[in-house]
Amino acid sequence: MSTTALRVSRVRGRGAGLGLLAWLLGIAFFLPIAWMALTSFHSEQDAATNPPSFAAALTLDGYREFFGAGGGASPWPALINSTVASVASTLLVLLLAFPAAYALSINRVRKWTDVLFFFLSTKMLPAVAALLPIYLFAKNAGMLDNIWLLVILYTSMNLPIAVWMMQSFLAEIPVAVIEAARVDGARLPTILARIVAPISLPGIAATALICFIFSWNELLFARVLTGVVAETAPVFLTGFITSQGLFLAKVCAASLVISLPVLAAGFAAQDKLVQGLSLGAVK
Repeated sequence: MSTTALRVSRVRGRGAGLGLLAWLLGIAFFLPIAWMALTSFHSEQDAATNPPSFAAALTLDGYREFFGAGGGASPWPALINSTVASVASTLLVLLLAFPAAYALSINRVRKWTDVLFFFLSTKMLPAVAALLPIYLFAKNAGMLDNIWLLVILYTSMNLPIAVWMMQSFLAEIPVAVIEAARVDGARLPTILARIVAPISLPGIAATALICFIFSWNELLFARVLTGVVAETAPVFLTGFITSQGLFLAKVCAASLVISLPVLAAGFAAQDKLVQGLSLGAVK
């Protein structure tokens, strides 16, 4: 066998090994979700057996109980609250992060690296350290159990990450394109809306999806700052866990239903997400 053929064989073997490893990792990540989905279709008695029974009869009782068929609370108000908080905060984050990222990447302000570090430093404080001051502020302002308080909190929490990501995306845009638009007389709003935004659309989609996921999954502040009116889906989910009785199948059904919006958003934006992450935000 020639040296070239030997090298080609080694490369193919290495590629096959990496492909097999990728499949194994993918299956390892998928197994817990598959197990949760299977458990959600079992009765509470079958779900609580040890070792678990794979051949147990399938039922929709867990989903019926989640949607309040057994006289329980309806999940729709919590799902609507999560949707409002996640979508509204994501739109606000994009509205604020886009011009900020433009100023830090293309039309750079003075000491822009210090500004980026300041944005990053705001994420170094543990969320629980800010919980009591935010609670006292919300209490004195009369905003406890208010969905718009969560919108403001989620916007402030996701804004630093969004600025960092979009700054990296916008830094990939050729400056010559923007300079040509300026020569043609285009003003800043026109440049942002008609040139920068379409070019960086994959990065905007990736940023929006990540901010939406972070907002949808947030539990700590929603648990402490909301009650009945502004209760979100993750808080509603924790209400199924009790000290007595069986609840595993119902919790799995609720977890699967609450995860569907995030999975649907990721599936719908998967092409933009892959393009956006490949632009340089996450390397």
